[in-house]
Amino acid sequence: MKITKYFIIGLFVLGLLFSATYFVKTNSKSAITYKTEQLFKTTIEKETVVTGKVVPEDEVEVKPQIGGIIESIFVEEGNQVSLGDLIARIKVVPNEQNLNAAQGRLKKTQIALNTLKKDFIRNQKLFEKGIIASAEFLSIELQYNQAKQDVLNAESDLKIIKEGSIGGSKSANTDIRATVSGTVLEIPVKEGDQVIESNSFNAGTTIASIADLNKMIFEGKVDEAEVASLKVGTSLKVSLGAIEDQELSASLKFIAPKGTEEQGAVQFKIEADLALNDSIFVRAGYSANAAIVLERKEAVLALREALIQFDRKTQDPYVEVMLSDQEFERRDVKLGISDGVNVEILEGVSEEDDVKVWNRTEERENNNKEEDDA
Repeated sequence: MKITKYFIIGLFVLGLLFSATYFVKTNSKSAITYKTEQLFKTTIEKETVVTGKVVPEDEVEVKPQIGGIIESIFVEEGNQVSLGDLIARIKVVPNEQNLNAAQGRLKKTQIALNTLKKDFIRNQKLFEKGIIASAEFLSIELQYNQAKQDVLNAESDLKIIKEGSIGGSKSANTDIRATVSGTVLEIPVKEGDQVIESNSFNAGTTIASIADLNKMIFEGKVDEAEVASLKVGTSLKVSLGAIEDQELSASLKFIAPKGTEEQGAVQFKIEADLALNDSIFVRAGYSANAAIVLERKEAVLALREALIQFDRKTQDPYVEVMLSDQEFERRDVKLGISDGVNVEILEGVSEEDDVKVWNRTEERENNNKEEDDA
């Protein structure tokens, strides 16, 4: 009986100690005071940044009209050239098989010409004596003239194979000249290199690349989620990777009608005309970033995006509005565009409402409590 009595007394004492400890801890917590903010009017721009590069608007590759070996190069990369300036000269190296075939064709046409010449002289005398008709003589004369032309053609073919050109066209074939005015960007060949002519079956060897560096464009790719918001004529701000603290203005001029899939995402090519200035020398191939404004709204009611909370279950946005001193009520809100700092408020709160500024420590405790309850 005594043991039971002492056991009950002990439990009572422990209960008193636990209650006292809980009361002390509960009342020792400092009161949390939340600050509030109100909606404000501002201009919000939703923009995206496109990675790309700066390239010449028109870049021309100069190719030879005949194959051979580079004998001389007269310009260097970076030189300014005008239309018709001499860039390089090619030394023709005849192909043995083609050379032999051309010589054979020439001999064949010469043999035919000699035979037809004798036949023409004989029939000419008969025609002058009135022995053969005029029509018959004219037919023989035509064959003779065609044979002479065949010989001339065979001689020209042989000369082209040996020298690369005939007569007055020699300079046009073996001398490689600039086809446009501009800056020599690249010379991918050197003296002694073998080159192939440009024809219907082969693109040919590039002797030099020429472009006008006063006409540059920004070239990049945008995601399919953003391409619908772009319009031709939209302004861009282009930052060059090689030049710090400098921005160039640009105007969007082209949006690809077809996208290409890259790493699981569909990308669309865009081009924009750059507005160059004399203070910056822009080289072809500079990496660049272009900031494009997708949407802009002026004088809209906005709130700092950090004050927006999202329901854990529905993911609906909401804020807490102060009703009286440190008493708050949840209000669901409808959001508009955002620039990453401020967000447009369409519905849910008014300009006069005081919106709760969340204390991070308290918010974290509330989140942990919700997880424990779940």
